[in-house]
Amino acid sequence: MTKRSEVQSERAPRWARAVEYGLQPALLAAALLVWLPNRDRPELFLFAVAAAQGVLGVLEHLLPARPDWVQRPGEKLANLGLVVGFTACAGAVTALYRGGLSEPLGELRAGLGLDLWPSSGPLAARVALAFLASELVWYWIHRSEHRFAWLWRVSGHGLHHSFQRLNAINFNANHPLEAFWILIPATLLSLLFGAGEEVGAAVLLVAVNASVAHSNLRLNARGIGWLLTTNTHHLRHHSRVFEESNTNYGCAAIVWDRVFGTFAPEAVRETGIGPSEPRLWQKLLLPIRQPGDVTVAP
Repeated sequence: MTKRSEVQSERAPRWARAVEYGLQPALLAAALLVWLPNRDRPELFLFAVAAAQGVLGVLEHLLPARPDWVQRPGEKLANLGLVVGFTACAGAVTALYRGGLSEPLGELRAGLGLDLWPSSGPLAARVALAFLASELVWYWIHRSEHRFAWLWRVSGHGLHHSFQRLNAINFNANHPLEAFWILIPATLLSLLFGAGEEVGAAVLLVAVNASVAHSNLRLNARGIGWLLTTNTHHLRHHSRVFEESNTNYGCAAIVWDRVFGTFAPEAVRETGIGPSEPRLWQKLLLPIRQPGDVTVAP
């Protein structure tokens, strides 16, 4: 945190303390409360994520942890365009996966005896299991994107890391190609292991927590940070320093980084893929051509 940000934090209103310690658990709880009575209405997923984004966006203007990271309207609009485009691509990829993989993965599940997912028991336990299992799968995909140069390029993951000023809206500012990889955890849980409605809740929790993890807010990382990724953890993952960026791969569950030895708690000052931020068209072309000053790509 910069000195200017520290001064800003000292002058923050009293209710900023409630935001610091209560916002992340409150948003996750609210998302579940929206999901519980509307499990058969997938459109409520977008509503819940948009509502969380709205709350975070307002707070980022009222209580920015780094005032110089407050995004200009044009910058915010461009990022929103990326999010909308990626969301549309994700919908298409979901339909593609379900249409093309439901039968073969169902047969594989039956043949290998993988239909082990609990269909009864407390719903909260099944949601927690789906959340942790999906994050475990994503942990290894995400870590592989940072380990193998070909996967970094073909997934377009560099676009997500290219921003030098992060706000909550950046949670889903991904290259359209990355939809094929981001949707693998939910697809495997549903089609290969037979998980049910709890997968929807897990995906919602991941989306809301990822929004928080990218937010430009001063948030508590103690206690909650043993299990869940906080923005202190995830901003380090976005560091423009290669060694710092190759840590904290869990976008929602930091516990897997703790288990597999890639957790690092220290905050960072500068994010991005190099000293300069690519233009929008350069970001979209990153799978084909990377700028010469990239410092974090494998």
